Amino acid sequence: MEYTLLGIVLMILMLLYFKVADRFNIIDKPNQRSSHTEITLRGGGIIFWFSALLYFAQHIPTNYFFFTGITLVSLVSFWDDIKSLSNKIRISIHFLAITVLFLDLELFHLIPIWGVVIAYVFSIGLINAYNFMDGINGITGLYTLTVMGSLLYVNNKIQLFTDGSFIKYAMLASLVFLFFNYRKKAKCFAGDVGSIAIAFWIIYLVLKLILKTNSLIWLLFLAVYGADAVCTILHRLYLKQNIFEAHRLHLYQVLSNEYKIQHRLVALYYALVQAGISFLVISLYQKVEDIILFAIVVIPLLLVYSLKFYLLKKSDSQLELTRR
Repeated sequence: MEYTLLGIVLMILMLLYFKVADRFNIIDKPNQRSSHTEITLRGGGIIFWFSALLYFAQHIPTNYFFFTGITLVSLVSFWDDIKSLSNKIRISIHFLAITVLFLDLELFHLIPIWGVVIAYVFSIGLINAYNFMDGINGITGLYTLTVMGSLLYVNNKIQLFTDGSFIKYAMLASLVFLFFNYRKKAKCFAGDVGSIAIAFWIIYLVLKLILKTNSLIWLLFLAVYGADAVCTILHRLYLKQNIFEAHRLHLYQVLSNEYKIQHRLVALYYALVQAGISFLVISLYQKVEDIILFAIVVIPLLLVYSLKFYLLKKSDSQLELTRR
């Protein structure tokens, strides 16, 4: 009953937000680098912050630091959706929010300083990677459901590390968002406020699980996004491009834009591949060494990603033939 009511409340909040977004013209206009072609409401991912707010309201004073952090990143991201902010301002707020999160996890007392530095790089990198990957209908919602579902299974069956309802609130928000986004013509996009807020939520849970089990293997719950984001950044650096500017070089963008595969189908592929990897990680946890499991997962992903270069070359060749 609790989750049914939550779903109804979130649905109402989303519909109210649509009226606000329409009233204040909070929209996403496509450009030459976009994967969509029509003007669409932006910022629908604010539903993740609303879900966090509802959870926090029922569990005061627990998760006080988490809610402070997700509010910080949501506010600056929502403002960025409305009026572009400089990278320095956004990164500074992300750094502050992650610091608050680390205080909640007592990370500064549990790991050495070099580990804290790595945790900062990982956390801020993941926030931005999740944002970079939010480019086609359904990808953020489906991928989030997959990651959160995997974490919920681990929490229930392998290692209790958080309140199960805390994960379910994020999953319900994803379902409500997908109702409006996982369509041929999406009613709304997540915007920075959505992709960054849910990335913050995931970071918190993954780090908490890592600290609880003393194992980094749970990073593989983000393997698909991680491989695509990191490899694309390296590719763009090789091309001497500004990695903070919009582009169309992610594998999902090549599949959607160059090969015209339906956005929802590409998003589903990403979620299913990650689901398979998560199943493998859960099945082999404590049965094989972490380094071997990382190799089993990462090497095939890199090989799959390398197909992008063949696809791009083939697409360019076809375009050249058309011009002739």
